[in-house]
Amino acid sequence: MQKSPVCIIGCGNPFMGNDGAGIAVMQRFEGRFPEVDAIDGGTGGFGLIPLMEGYEKVVIVDAMVGIGSRPGEVLTFEVPPSWDLPAYTLHDIGIGEVVTIAREFGYAGEIVTIGIEVGEIQEFSRDIDPGVEEGIRTAEQRILTILQKWSGELKGVNADERHHTPPTTTE
Repeated sequence: MQKSPVCIIGCGNPFMGNDGAGIAVMQRFEGRFPEVDAIDGGTGGFGLIPLMEGYEKVVIVDAMVGIGSRPGEVLTFEVPPSWDLPAYTLHDIGIGEVVTIAREFGYAGEIVTIGIEVGEIQEFSRDIDPGVEEGIRTAEQRILTILQKWSGELKGVNADERHHTPPTTTE
């Protein structure tokens, strides 16, 4: 089975409240565009590297702490987040380190990271704070903008939703 040229990887733990923000964004793209794979990256770390392998363009979206001024703020990193920022991820190795390694070893072409400031992480909760919910919507729009930009760079990728019909299933 041939991979699509683009993937969106969502990271986080949906059973830890706001930490599930990246997964929530990724789920908004499942089956939405046939030329874009939506992948659950779990809680991130080194396991993200093989998930990126072979893609021309990758978006990683994750809940982050200490990158923004308020919960729900969305930041886009064309270059990996600096390793000397405060603890911006809750995983064993930060997204910045993973992106740097993936680029260094040629696992993927262009990689963009979207971080959603989540403020507080609740344990054993599926509740996401209203500000973070707004950040999820903002991150979705930001990714749509990125996909639209990339559609001019990649043959066959079209993120124009005006002509998009959701897939139907028959059983």
